[in-house]
Amino acid sequence: MAHATLPNSKVPWLDLIADYDRIRNGIEAVFPDFKDFNNRIRIPGGFRLPLPPTMRVWNTASGKAEFILFQGITGDPEIAASDVLKLTTIRSHDQYNTTIYGLDDRYRGVFGRRDVLFANEVDLAARMLAHGDVVDVETALPSGNCLRLTGLTAVAYDIARGSVAAYYPEANALVPLAYHDHLSGTPSYKSVPVRISRRV
Repeated sequence: MAHATLPNSKVPWLDLIADYDRIRNGIEAVFPDFKDFNNRIRIPGGFRLPLPPTMRVWNTASGKAEFILFQGITGDPEIAASDVLKLTTIRSHDQYNTTIYGLDDRYRGVFGRRDVLFANEVDLAARMLAHGDVVDVETALPSGNCLRLTGLTAVAYDIARGSVAAYYPEANALVPLAYHDHLSGTPSYKSVPVRISRRV
């Protein structure tokens, strides 16, 4: 995709995919833990990248594990409207991070597609909707900055009432850049207030 969409790129995309060793060499050049990576992956049984906590090494001032008290799930502004649901974005079975390898999600029984919105059957009924209806999703942010994702098929699913879920990265369109945690900068992909309505 990169080669097709970035024809003037200085990155040799086709050269990289012709030999994945070249990609790993590039990673090694910027990430010290990948030193001699191509040779290490050819050892039967593989190898383990160092991860200090799994080795009980704590890179803190005290040398011990330190915990930060979680302030609770009320960090995001609450929307009092009864028709507002909380959207979380999820990955499918055939997906690793943003790379989608197939259109089947055996975890949730969805095959051949990703244009779905998982919702509790009671929440659907409260909106005069049912499993299989085509819906639009619109953010209900306090800022009034409303974003829309249209044409999703509602899937009645055993998810907590008041919650809905859609696949990532498709549902990223509903998360404004400014809607993030103020301390970490992490986008609020797991808690976006939305309204759903029947597609007309």
